[in-house]
Amino acid sequence: MKTLIKNITNIQTGLFAKPTGSGELVYLQSKHFDENGQLNAVLHPDLMAEGISEKHLLKDGDILFAAKGTKNFAAVFENHNEPSVASTSFFVIRLLNKKVLPQYFAWFLNNYNTQTLLKSKAIGTSIPSISKQVLENLEITVPSIEKQMAILQIIKLRDKEKALKQEIETLREKQIQQQIINAIN
Repeated sequence: MKTLIKNITNIQTGLFAKPTGSGELVYLQSKHFDENGQLNAVLHPDLMAEGISEKHLLKDGDILFAAKGTKNFAAVFENHNEPSVASTSFFVIRLLNKKVLPQYFAWFLNNYNTQTLLKSKAIGTSIPSISKQVLENLEITVPSIEKQMAILQIIKLRDKEKALKQEIETLREKQIQQQIINAIN
């Protein structure tokens, strides 16, 4: 089934706030993620909860989409993280039904073809930005849950393969360097 993203989601912008360094909530920013949308930082609550609307609190399965700048990615918020809100760098995408897995949706947004299309529609020169309207009017193919799970398993295995290849390359480099050192001595 193909549909527009706006037909299966609710999209809102992140919250503008000034982190205080301590508090009850984590203020998620792009800097907390690597280029693949994986959390690369230990999260510490740095924002007071007072005055923050319930609608801005992230829920398990919310997708964060970094729409500003050159590092566009999607990441799924999981409830084992600290209570959090997203910064204005993100759109918070909440799926309206259970026919789409959040991880599949994030994979779709991170897919090379989708990224290329989104970047071509970005506006602004110094800080390119993808608008909510562009995101909402993007067409997504929604296969069965079983196919979504199979796609995610393939991606997981591919990522594992990449990590193993990198580890092999690192070990091979160490081996060669040690052989050179041994040959010199």
